[in-house]
Amino acid sequence: MEAYDTAIALRRTSTRLALRLRAERTGDGLGSTGVAVLGQLHRRGALTASEIAAAERVQPQSLTRVLASLEEQGLIAREQDPHDRRRHTIELSDRGRQLLEEHMKSSDDWLAEAIETRLNPTERAVLQLAAGILDQLLDA
Repeated sequence: MEAYDTAIALRRTSTRLALRLRAERTGDGLGSTGVAVLGQLHRRGALTASEIAAAERVQPQSLTRVLASLEEQGLIAREQDPHDRRRHTIELSDRGRQLLEEHMKSSDDWLAEAIETRLNPTERAVLQLAAGILDQLLDA
């Protein structure tokens, strides 16, 4: 039961953290799915819409509007695959990279300030350790 209680606490806390980080984000109008798409492209490079959908665990059709909006804003670029003309890859544009970096910085600035001012050194060390442990769980 201890693991289950921990799982519930982690889910609740991660949801609250995600909501707070979203609130701290600069007013970019991207929405969480748009930010997630830009993040996937930033981490993994050029991808197809199907690959993005699989990584985000959504149906490819549900990304159609998001991808069109990101492309219209100049945040992504679509390129036709030279080997398969039916296939398109999606890349992060320079403007998209800059906007994503600004978004990450505003979130990181708020979180770093909160950690520095609200936690004592021992709590900061425990949080650092917990972050590594959470990464291990997510990589499993």
